[in-house]
Amino acid sequence: MERLQSLEEFYRAKQIPVPEGMNRELGHFNVFNSADYIGPETTLPYSRKDFYKVAFVSGRNRYFFADKILDMEQFGLFFANPQVPYQCEHLSEAQAGFFCIFNDAFFHGHSSMKLTDFPLFRPGGNPLICLPDAQVQPVIDLFRKMIEELHSDYAFKHDLLRNYTMELIHMGMKLQPAQVAASQTNAASRISSLFSDLLERQFPIESPRQQVNLRTAFDFATQLSIHVNHLNKALKDATGKSTSDHIADRVLQEAKALLRHTDWNVSEIGYSLGFQEPAHFNNFFKKKTQVTPRSFRTA
Repeated sequence: MERLQSLEEFYRAKQIPVPEGMNRELGHFNVFNSADYIGPETTLPYSRKDFYKVAFVSGRNRYFFADKILDMEQFGLFFANPQVPYQCEHLSEAQAGFFCIFNDAFFHGHSSMKLTDFPLFRPGGNPLICLPDAQVQPVIDLFRKMIEELHSDYAFKHDLLRNYTMELIHMGMKLQPAQVAASQTNAASRISSLFSDLLERQFPIESPRQQVNLRTAFDFATQLSIHVNHLNKALKDATGKSTSDHIADRVLQEAKALLRHTDWNVSEIGYSLGFQEPAHFNNFFKKKTQVTPRSFRTA
């Protein structure tokens, strides 16, 4: 699996000079016309970045996220975050669009919400939004404004760039299938949110030497300083699923990604996911999928 790609490595991979004076602590933003950087490759590497990306995509594409595969037929908005690795496969020769990249520091102190508070940037969310025809031109216009503003000498241009980016994020959320965000005011929802954050922090696994530390409901309850029964009830009330089911589903998702996108042996994958014995990992995987890890890899 590809390791985390830094901003500097992104520029080198695209053969773009690293911007002079790029200060990651103060925040970084840039915007591009995709046509200038689309190469002959039809499949881009499976990887994750240490920055965010919002892209307007024109053309048929297929996106791979662990065990999830999403197709985009014509026009779409794509939202990438540092937590989730992905891969893109171009399904048509005609590819066009725009994309902007930025890090957390670019928005730090300028918004009451963190970027991960937005559903489009949450692990497990839907990062690909198909655009209706009526929304295509407004999105193109926004990216063109970004490019124009970025190259202007206006003293407050970065405030405008933040506003344009937020407009894209809100446009994407409004176009999402009806997924009404649950209120976080009750205790069960808050515990569920904290649990999800803890669970996702352990992924993705990027080295056979990396290992999942929190594997049981008791582990998570201890970390959250609550009784395990309280955690189980909160998750059941908030999501309809048990703590063990959430953990197993996420471990299975990561197992499929590692089997598909790495050449690690099955024992290494099982160990990195917290299984001390290969047989335990095989039994877990077969119980969940009806096939062995080896069979899944070669299918």
